[in-house]
Amino acid sequence: MGVTSAQLPVEWSHTDHMVWKTPLPGAGASSPIVFGNQIYLTAYTGYLVPGEDRGEHTNLQRHLIAISRKDGKIVWDKAVAAVLPEEENIRDHGFAASTPAADADRVYTFFGKTGVLAFDHQGKTLWQTSVGTKTHGWGSSASPILFEELVIVNASVESESLVALDRHTGKEVWRAGGIKEAWNTPLIIDAGGHPELIVATHGKILAFHPLTGKPLWNCDTDITWYMAPSMVAHDGVVYALGGRSGITALAVRAGGQGDVTRSHRLWTIKDGSNVSSPVWNNGYLYFANDNRETAYCIDTKSGEVVYQQRLERAGQIYASALLAADRVYYTTRQGKTFVLSAKPGFEQLSVNSLEDRSIFNASPAVDGNRLLIRSDKYLYCLGQ
Repeated sequence: MGVTSAQLPVEWSHTDHMVWKTPLPGAGASSPIVFGNQIYLTAYTGYLVPGEDRGEHTNLQRHLIAISRKDGKIVWDKAVAAVLPEEENIRDHGFAASTPAADADRVYTFFGKTGVLAFDHQGKTLWQTSVGTKTHGWGSSASPILFEELVIVNASVESESLVALDRHTGKEVWRAGGIKEAWNTPLIIDAGGHPELIVATHGKILAFHPLTGKPLWNCDTDITWYMAPSMVAHDGVVYALGGRSGITALAVRAGGQGDVTRSHRLWTIKDGSNVSSPVWNNGYLYFANDNRETAYCIDTKSGEVVYQQRLERAGQIYASALLAADRVYYTTRQGKTFVLSAKPGFEQLSVNSLEDRSIFNASPAVDGNRLLIRSDKYLYCLGQ
């Protein structure tokens, strides 16, 4: 979920270090983002909301919600009706799993088959563009990313494509096909003075030029199923975790041409994660396996497993790791957050619980020296 020097709290509860707690109008697995004086997140209502009656397919709505950073009050809530037919059964993640992106003029959301939408910071819809019409029982989870004047979306579920849209108009600028079984958010890196857009798909990591969609290189992963975790990179090396079979983690050096499997793939290992994404810190990769209740530290030079340590009674972990001030935060689906030292030796600093009879699928986020944690029911702001 990224790297920050923020001095986040190490211990908290429903009464300790709770700055504010905001009831949300809908459920979701997307993370909050901070821009200006507001926090933005997405949610869904009307159909298959955890803890509620099943509802009617025709009542499904997605929401973009703006929340005051100061006091947690909802500033506005923009509802968008689903483009139907949608999935009539959605597993685990719901209908709002893509985190929004923002710039000075707009907030961008990806609502799967309903499309990519841009709003101004007062909640007015500026444009809406379809990037495909297919659906999946796991829904969509890749988040939009911004590069120069483009909004780029992994529409693997909707059209097996990467799609780049003009930020101002929503018009399609380029499209690259062959993006199969990819639920990860694309990554843009500097590969020796030029940008590369990288996405992990079934069996391969693919690189494109982000302004044109031109293919640059590809690398076999030896992972034989879908790719859900998002990748991280450092000094031109990309680190990827993958699905439930074959190799489950690898490192590949960016900047090649064509098939770089033999020339640029640095190492592979069989320890990884099926859902949650890793972080890099000082030469080590940190992540938690989604189902094994286990935290990992990997030496990124060799791929050696430095430690794999069970997190007691953690349950499933879908949220990505968060790195802050040499600490790693792992939030479980039950609302526990394990805080570990980000060093090549296991040290657990605390275990904190916000259990609220809800589901915590979203990755935690940072607002200054405050920690934002989202469940299906609430957005929590933790800090001094």
